[in-house]
Amino acid sequence: MIHGFVKVAAATPRVSVADCKANLREMRRIFDDACERGVKILVYPELCITGYTCADLFYSDVLLTSARDALIKFAKSTSDSDMISIVGLPLVVNDKIYNSAAICQKGQILGVIPKSYIPNYAEFGELRHFSAAPSATEDINIGETSVPFGTKLIFACRELPELKLAVEICEDLWVSIPPSCYHTAAGATVIANLSASDETVAKDDYRRLLVKAQSAKCSCAYIYADCGEGESTTDLVFGGNSIIAENGTVLDEREPFDYARGELICTEIDVCRLSLERRRVNTYTVDNSGYRKIEFSMDIVDTELTRAVDPHPFIPADDAERERRCGHILAIQAHGLSQRIQRAYADKCVIGISGGLDSCLAILVAAEALDLIGRPRTDILGVTMPCFGTTGRTRSNAEILCAALGAEMICVDIGASVRQHFTDIGHDESMTDVVYENAQARERTQVLMDVANARNGIVVGTGDLSELALGWATYNGDHMSMYGVNASVPKTLVRYLVAWYAERAEREGRGELCAVLRDILDTPVSPELLPADENGEIAQRTEDIVGPYEIHDFYLYNMIRFGFAPDKLYRLAKIAFAGDYSDEVLLKWLKNFVRRFFAQQFKRSCLPDGPKVGSVSFSPRGDWRMPSDASREEWMRIVDSLE
Repeated sequence: MIHGFVKVAAATPRVSVADCKANLREMRRIFDDACERGVKILVYPELCITGYTCADLFYSDVLLTSARDALIKFAKSTSDSDMISIVGLPLVVNDKIYNSAAICQKGQILGVIPKSYIPNYAEFGELRHFSAAPSATEDINIGETSVPFGTKLIFACRELPELKLAVEICEDLWVSIPPSCYHTAAGATVIANLSASDETVAKDDYRRLLVKAQSAKCSCAYIYADCGEGESTTDLVFGGNSIIAENGTVLDEREPFDYARGELICTEIDVCRLSLERRRVNTYTVDNSGYRKIEFSMDIVDTELTRAVDPHPFIPADDAERERRCGHILAIQAHGLSQRIQRAYADKCVIGISGGLDSCLAILVAAEALDLIGRPRTDILGVTMPCFGTTGRTRSNAEILCAALGAEMICVDIGASVRQHFTDIGHDESMTDVVYENAQARERTQVLMDVANARNGIVVGTGDLSELALGWATYNGDHMSMYGVNASVPKTLVRYLVAWYAERAEREGRGELCAVLRDILDTPVSPELLPADENGEIAQRTEDIVGPYEIHDFYLYNMIRFGFAPDKLYRLAKIAFAGDYSDEVLLKWLKNFVRRFFAQQFKRSCLPDGPKVGSVSFSPRGDWRMPSDASREEWMRIVDSLE
């Protein structure tokens, strides 16, 4: 539970219809298994103590009494564990039968929640046996214990305040406004759903969609436990399609009839992340009126993580989704730029073409933008500006790329201008320091701005999101433009976008364009501000200086999107990059990321316009507002403690 990770499970026990003692044994066996796995919240299916398909046997005192006795025995048997168990049973209250869920922990029944919405479909007919939940919460006696009974119950962990649990039952999720909407508004971060949902063609798709959508719009974790084997198949078949989702993402699922997976599906939910998400979204409503909070205690343990941690959070893992996403991102960039071209009444898109990835993506966006508004690609003016570090490979690729796209291109050698500047300020050219590097970057920006003025154009910026996070840009040099099309595209995603465009060019028979794009992809990332090596190859490799961009993009996404502290970032990075980077390397670049991120905010405070393409962006006009003088010490203390 450290860092907010709570291990949860959804169970699908084999049911013996109407045999409560047999079902109790099965539930206890699964309970013991869950305890051994370190589960803290275990959800059983709807009416699991009796079985869902008892039909008119639910009227029988024999079954109802046996179910109540089984609940009492089950609750007492949990005395040695702090795991929360949620079990389903029919319960008589005030001469009405309720389809109920009982929350058990440490030998006690903490509360009972009745089902709110009772289906009357021909295949279910629950309304024949069960009453809908009463509106008020009351205390009822189960055995010798008085327990709260009602729908407005929130179970809150004393030791982990972000862990707040509420319950709904099967059909409750399928209505237009599920009770979980009110539960989460009252503070619940985890929703348990005890279900008995039969299998019909494509119903699993709809079920999965419901669970994902509800967890997303309520910013919660959703544990959906479905019944399966052993239920009566007189008219219906049940497949045990259990699902665990968090904030719109399915963390684990048992496909229908996949009993080879066993009775339990387990994963970890991050309740601290959910709480942070709610703080970030100011449209999230809060209303806990009428709710009763029931507190419980749990030992705080360091939960072993089995859930997947994506090392590349900006990039979809699924090929089809990645294909769709790349096309969508390029469309956002192109439409944004096309609007700016038209409203600025610009004749030219002026782009500094280096032969590297970022400028490559920028010119591809410009080509798409001009296509959208029916203008020739000759309205792109690519400017290559060789200087001390320019290599033949990158200069050649810049020329080939412009030609393949049909763009106009000019070459402005800035070597003489930079040397004159060194003379003017008294800088020794042999000192290849920050002055040496930044003088070139600023001279290039001046050339671009002046060329744009001369040709009635706008300078299209090439810098990306990762460079802005690290401050890897020369202030008032490549930091500045008239429209920054890559401003919210991280470096790892820039690579995938260019690769996607190369594949598209290959399919369309544009071999020259495809070839140059792939060579650009193979070129080391470099600003080319230091002289080439003795072989004329790039000597200055960005990732040797600031660190691998895939690591920084991982830290960037999780720190900005979710507000994770450095120790949590490090813990997740060790899982995400296991086998690729050592712990020492990950910690080294975490330190570098935190230092640079805080020190370089002043560059992010005055950025040009640019289209937002994802949930992480640094526009000072709305997406990221941070004082340039903020201290990094609190974050660095955590980083230093990791050693």
